[in-house]
Amino acid sequence: MMFSPKTFYLKIKLLIKKRVHRQVDWRMINSSSYFYAHKYCQGVKVKAAVIIQKDHPPIYGDFKEPIPGPDKSIVRVQASSISQITKARASATHYSSDNEVPFIPGFDGVGTLEDGSRVYFLLPINPFGAMAKLCLVDKKHCIQIPEVLDADMVAAIAIPGMSSWAALVEQAQMTAGEIVLINGAGGISGRLAIQIAKYLGAKKIIAVARRSSSFDDLHLLGADQCILLTEDSSAMENSFKSVCTQGVNIVLDYLWGSSALSLVNSIAKNSPQDMLVRYVQIGSIAGATIPFSASVLRSSGLRLMGSGLGSLSIPAMLTSVSQVLKNVPTAGLKINIQQIPLSQVEASWNMTVSDTRTVLMI
Repeated sequence: MMFSPKTFYLKIKLLIKKRVHRQVDWRMINSSSYFYAHKYCQGVKVKAAVIIQKDHPPIYGDFKEPIPGPDKSIVRVQASSISQITKARASATHYSSDNEVPFIPGFDGVGTLEDGSRVYFLLPINPFGAMAKLCLVDKKHCIQIPEVLDADMVAAIAIPGMSSWAALVEQAQMTAGEIVLINGAGGISGRLAIQIAKYLGAKKIIAVARRSSSFDDLHLLGADQCILLTEDSSAMENSFKSVCTQGVNIVLDYLWGSSALSLVNSIAKNSPQDMLVRYVQIGSIAGATIPFSASVLRSSGLRLMGSGLGSLSIPAMLTSVSQVLKNVPTAGLKINIQQIPLSQVEASWNMTVSDTRTVLMI
């Protein structure tokens, strides 16, 4: 007898939650389902968030305990955030996704090594992601963290802070006194980008956000000018025209999609002659592709580049994370954090708020 994917999902979920260690009538399950169920129900030792279908949230259950090996360390995890990259990799919609179900999600986290040292880590070794009591990590993917920072703060700020620090310092090679425009400034990463650009000496920061109600908060964080993001491309080009005419040195783009197209076109048409504009593409929650003319690149000083896993090496990412964590106290970096116990991961997976980072406390 074969089960539908939904029926099998519910049955396996029930098995895991009940911690079943008895014989299962495997004749009731087809061959591929047998493999997954067998993998879940044998030798379970550690509590974890578990992905058993990539189009479903993880469930809270048991998973086999990782075993250390050469250059691979066991981390006793304290916290891991429900970030965009974690969710995208879990659902196989991120370009770096490489997991086969079942697996534990979690791109990065905070915990302690066997010697008791506190570390931030990223890219745990499959299938042992960060959202578990224990995970397996390449030793080169761990960095020491400042004692003054709590685990939830490190887990919350590391990835969004790294996204702008690396984009500004590693990719755009920003110098003090430059003008920075942030497309998608209302979210967690964008709000940190405002603060980090200010700390690094930006002369002027232009924040592009969807809600005018957020403008007061963005000004308090350091934005000098706010632009309302709309779906009207001609209106957006007009809004961008004035700032591009005055000159923008660096763009951090967390959205892509229609607003990016309007911005790219406006830079090409309106930027001062011979002005170099470093456009750093970081996120694509508003669309994966945009159609712009080749003349945009030939007729302007626009320089497009990416900042993310692949365009940045892992050592470069860790260096940027380390710099963010080191400067949290001196820069006064702020981020809204919502703590959630690991046991509530399924209910919390898709209930994130744009300006607040949900952190699983493990």
